[in-house]
Amino acid sequence: MLNFALLGAGRIGKMHAEIINNHSETALKYVYDINKNFANQVAEKFNAKAVNSPEEAINSNEINAILIASATPTHTKFITMGVKAGKAIFCEKPIDLNIDKVNQCMQDIEGSNVPLQIGFNRRFDNSHTKAQQARVKKTIGELEMIIITSRDPEPPGLDYLNAAGGFFRDTTIHDFDLSRFILGEDPIVQVSAFGENLFDENAKKAKDFDTAMFVLKSKAGVLIHINNSRRAVYGYDQRVEVFGSKGMIISNNQTPTSTEFFSAENTSSKDTIHYFFIERYSQAYKDQFDSFVNTVKNNSKPLVSFEDGRNALIIANAAYESYETSKVININFD
Repeated sequence: MLNFALLGAGRIGKMHAEIINNHSETALKYVYDINKNFANQVAEKFNAKAVNSPEEAINSNEINAILIASATPTHTKFITMGVKAGKAIFCEKPIDLNIDKVNQCMQDIEGSNVPLQIGFNRRFDNSHTKAQQARVKKTIGELEMIIITSRDPEPPGLDYLNAAGGFFRDTTIHDFDLSRFILGEDPIVQVSAFGENLFDENAKKAKDFDTAMFVLKSKAGVLIHINNSRRAVYGYDQRVEVFGSKGMIISNNQTPTSTEFFSAENTSSKDTIHYFFIERYSQAYKDQFDSFVNTVKNNSKPLVSFEDGRNALIIANAAYESYETSKVININFD
């Protein structure tokens, strides 16, 4: 049995606490959050102990692994503390919003053999994985284009926007990582980015975007198109198209059931798509955690590494440079 300490008991932390509790090979022992009420609520629900400091949770001899779901600015600190304590670490994305902090963390943990996985859950979605495997197995022939649509159902509040680090680093970073996952060993080398504020007053106040579009190119010449919006009135719009010389595969939106309704007023009417990310990627969150548990048990390499998290941030930073300069930016991962 792997005993976990959960750092961060907000919305995403609560979801992870339930996953830890429901897994047959893990147990939630400690919960820490700067908001003690959040920590107490989660600890009470899952028969764990709320602790007063991250050090108490991380350094306990009872703990085998740490799940970091706290505010982004704490991630590198908790990763470093966990590695030094010899604990396996699962950390929600992003590692940090500042590449200098990420690079410093990379230096601080260099040489460690502690399992460390970053939470890019979309890699574990069954449909997205099948699209990626169509590239690997060349069932679509040689890969030529990737098209990713990712649109939130509604904009977040101003407090969230002020803390999130910008649309490209908060939202599109998932799509940058998903592009890298599909491409495999073929790196993204160029990006051209566009951002606009078309409807959200809070985004304007935060000097952020509500709508964005990107064109990227890989070293082998594969072209990637990503479009994002913070408003899709019909639900959480998540689609991936992988196009090749012999065909195409689409990972489409998911609905609660696969039923279709026909009447005098409607033709092939379906359930509305899932409302937001926890519902849409419920299976993916569970599967990524199971993958992490197997990594720890087998002392193997995580399927999503620290380097993957760093590289996604580098692409996001290059996208901001492209927007600010109105130029195509060459990407340097060094």
